[in-house]
Amino acid sequence: MRVVFFDLEDWQPDYLRAKIQQRALEQHIHAQFLSDHLSPDACAPFADADAIVVFIWTKVNRAVIESLPKLRLVLTMSTGYDHIDIEACRERGITVCNVPHYGENTVAEHTFALILSLSRKLQAAYFQALRGDYRIRELRGFDLYGKTLGVVGAGNIGLHVIRIARGFGMRVLAYDARPQPLLAEVLGFAYTDLPTLLRESDIVSLHVPARPETHHLINRETLGMMKRGALLINTARGSVVDTEALLWALDEGILAGAGLDVIEGEEFITEESALLKMPLAEQTLKQVVQAQLLLKRENVVFTPHIAFNSCEAVQRILDTTLDNLQAFVEGRPQNVVSA
Repeated sequence: MRVVFFDLEDWQPDYLRAKIQQRALEQHIHAQFLSDHLSPDACAPFADADAIVVFIWTKVNRAVIESLPKLRLVLTMSTGYDHIDIEACRERGITVCNVPHYGENTVAEHTFALILSLSRKLQAAYFQALRGDYRIRELRGFDLYGKTLGVVGAGNIGLHVIRIARGFGMRVLAYDARPQPLLAEVLGFAYTDLPTLLRESDIVSLHVPARPETHHLINRETLGMMKRGALLINTARGSVVDTEALLWALDEGILAGAGLDVIEGEEFITEESALLKMPLAEQTLKQVVQAQLLLKRENVVFTPHIAFNSCEAVQRILDTTLDNLQAFVEGRPQNVVSA
C-alpha cells in the first residue's frame, strides 16, 4: 500500500518513520514524506497512491481525486475536513478519516490569549511602544471577572473555553444545536438562543465547524444584535464570519475589537511574490483587501491559523493520524467521516 504524506514540517518525516517502525507498519505500507501541498497539476507522480495524508493547506477537490485512480484512503491531519470534497470521495468509495480530538484545550487556551490581548489592550500597547508614544489612558482595559462570555458552539473546544471562563469568574451563556444539560449544571453555564446570547454577552467566542448552515453565521444582522462595545473571537473557521460585516461593526463601534485566528481569505495573507504566483481563479481581490484592512487595525488581534499549534497538540495529531492509518490497514477504519 503506497501512502504519501503531504504538508509536512522538516522534523515530521523522521518522527513518522520512527513511529511507523515501532508499529511494524512498514510491513504493510510504503510511505513517502513531502513538505509540498498536493495540487491537481502535480498529481501525476502519485497516480498509484493508495492513500494520501494531508493538512488543511492541501485541497482534496474533485480534480485531485480524479487524478488519483487507485486512491482508497484520505487521512487529514486536522479535525475539520472542509478542504476535502466528501461527496466526490463517497462516489469513489474512498474512506476519509480525521483527527477529532487532539487540541481542545490547546485551542481554548489560544482563545483566551486573544481575549486577554483585547481586554488588556496588549496590541494597542505594542503599537504605542513601537512609536514611543505612550498614552496610558487609552490603554485602560477591563476585568474579565463578572463579565458574560457567549460561546457559540459548545462542543469539545467550546466546553474547554467555558471551563476556563468559569475559572476567571465569568458568567457563561452557550448556544449549541445539541445542548447537554448535565454538563451545563456541572460547569455552571446556561444554554440560550443565539439572539439572547448576542444581546447579553460582553465577549462572543465562536467554536462551530464550517458547514453550509454556519456560513456567515455572524453577519450584519447578527452583529447588529450584539451588545455595543463587545468583543468577537473566532478560532473556528473564517467562513463563519462575514468579513465585510465585521469591518462595518468595527467602524460603527458595535464591536470594540476582534480576536481572529481565522478569517476569510486567510490563504491570501502571504508574501506578495507567492500571491502573484497563484492562479487567477484562486485570487479574490475583495477578500485580499478586506483581510489587509483588518490586519491594520489596532483593535484587531490576528494570528495566522495557529490556535491548534502547540508542540503537544501537533504530536497528538501525528499519533492519531498513524492510529487511523493502522486501523485502516487492519480492516477496522476509525474516525471515519466518509466511507
